[in-house]
Amino acid sequence: MTKSLLEITPEHKPPLDQNFCPAILGNRNYRNEAAKSDKTSPMHIALERTDGCICRVDLQVFDPGSEHDADTLRFVERQIKYMIWARGGSTLYLSGPTEICTAIRAIYSAGGARAYDANRMKVIYDKDFDIRIVDEADVPEAKERSIPIGGFLDGCRIGFDLGASDYKLSAVIDGEAVFTTEIPWNPSIQTDPEYYYKHINDGLKLAAKHLPRVDSIGGSAAGAYVDNMAKYASLFRSVPAELFNQRIRPIFLNLKEEWGVPFEVLNDGEVTALAGAMSLKKNSLLGIAMGSSEASGFVNEDSLFTGNYNELAYVPVDFNPGAATDPVADDIGCGAQYFSQQAVAKLAPEAGFDFPDDMLFPERLKAVQAKANEGDPAALDIFTTIGIYLGYSLPHYKELYDFKHVLILGRVTSGRGGEVIIEKTQEILNTVFPEIAKEIELHVPDEQSRRVGQAVAAASLPQLQKN
Repeated sequence: MTKSLLEITPEHKPPLDQNFCPAILGNRNYRNEAAKSDKTSPMHIALERTDGCICRVDLQVFDPGSEHDADTLRFVERQIKYMIWARGGSTLYLSGPTEICTAIRAIYSAGGARAYDANRMKVIYDKDFDIRIVDEADVPEAKERSIPIGGFLDGCRIGFDLGASDYKLSAVIDGEAVFTTEIPWNPSIQTDPEYYYKHINDGLKLAAKHLPRVDSIGGSAAGAYVDNMAKYASLFRSVPAELFNQRIRPIFLNLKEEWGVPFEVLNDGEVTALAGAMSLKKNSLLGIAMGSSEASGFVNEDSLFTGNYNELAYVPVDFNPGAATDPVADDIGCGAQYFSQQAVAKLAPEAGFDFPDDMLFPERLKAVQAKANEGDPAALDIFTTIGIYLGYSLPHYKELYDFKHVLILGRVTSGRGGEVIIEKTQEILNTVFPEIAKEIELHVPDEQSRRVGQAVAAASLPQLQKN
């Protein structure tokens, strides 16, 4: 049996995941081997969004019929999945060997292995995911845009960040937070839309008590939001589809109408990046928040948003065929299982922790972090493993994001465990990817900013109306 070109064991193995096969190493190895062969063909891939932006990748792949057919299909399919979740899009253009193109179309069609991915794009862009096999000349060129939003500090503002176990609130006057708090809630099991509306609105009223007036409201939440409409959000996953469409999709529009002030809501990953750009005064920044999932966002060299989807939680980072399965996407090796509370829960048994099945992930995280703060070696191994994961994944992310700075935050990064994550990430970059280590800088906010910084940044989203 031919050894896989993609399943490369790293020099630095995570202590609790000896079978980890970093995607960056597999991709590089495949490209290197293909470059040595005279039996390859070009493969051109472009993903177009409804706003006209296009992500394009050009590959060289082994000709069909080689001993590497399985690796070639997996190599191309994983690249496309990365493009879908990092950039987003509704039309996929393929040009290359017919066998590969037709196989990819089947994989990303209804009933295919990646039907979930295609359907999510349909939900986000209100358009069927269209896969077109075309001639090379008909593959569109890359096209990007910049979108100015956020960073407004004038006036009396409320910011909120909706998390899976609590939501954070800030009252801000001319850029200074005069009140911040975290309110526990349990949205994942709630089926009644009124639960969400009441809890969010009650929080806004609480923050408003600390302001002389409310000029604007900005929010951050996991999911996809377009013009303040919730297109998809795991936060509301228990709400029946019909009620979601009727009550949840317009929930922030209804809150805006009730409050009567400028109101903006963005994906929590985008606000993470905005928070980093504002606090660090840096641009070309990728923000990664390790909480209930992996939230991510990106601001370009002009500190502007690009309209990318930026859902790195579903980007493949591990090519181990036995990698952890994401229960939502029914796919393996994706970021949410490596950079979140889910990652801690996955690794905890390997470290010897025996938690009850009904113990919630946030509580498991707190228990592990308490042990890590005490210097417990088993607990520290969990965060060492996550740090090694991240060290190998940042160079992978850099293939589609031109970032110079990385802001790392979220509940998983609190305490000694968070320090270990950063230390190990930097160590991997320095020793395995020294050329990349010279190009990027890791940043962490202070402890308070890690927990409520996104709510403060969210408050800066709306631009005040001028009288």
